[in-house]
Amino acid sequence: MIIVSACLCGINTRYDGKSNLNEKVIRLLKEGKAVLVCPEQLGGLSTPRPAHEVSGGDGADVLDGNAKVISIEGDDGTAAFVKGAYETLKIANEVNAEYAILKAKSPSCGFGKIYDGSFSGTKISGNGVAAELLRRNGIKVYTEEDIKDIEF
Repeated sequence: MIIVSACLCGINTRYDGKSNLNEKVIRLLKEGKAVLVCPEQLGGLSTPRPAHEVSGGDGADVLDGNAKVISIEGDDGTAAFVKGAYETLKIANEVNAEYAILKAKSPSCGFGKIYDGSFSGTKISGNGVAAELLRRNGIKVYTEEDIKDIEF
């Protein structure tokens, strides 16, 4: 089974109330291979919600207590992002997920690159909070940008 970001299947769960429909990911859902998650909603955040970015590091640093997830309005969303990551991991474990396909650059779901916390569009190397927690627990994480030539 594959955990996938709900926004990649056309569900309006993004921070701005929109989606990021991806045809390959929706095909996995239609084939019964995917389970939808939105770590930010699972953490208790509403949709729409203010944009958030990791400040002071990446998702690994957040999980280790050395960085925070801050909204564009300056509010600390760290607890919700961490809760959502653990709820996502629970679902992944329940369905015996081996893979996750998550939204690139997201403070929850980004893998390999995330925004740097300045809200300027600048990216840094690192993972979002949920992506990092899944990776630490043996789940192979990809983004929609990585799956063009992969068959699941």
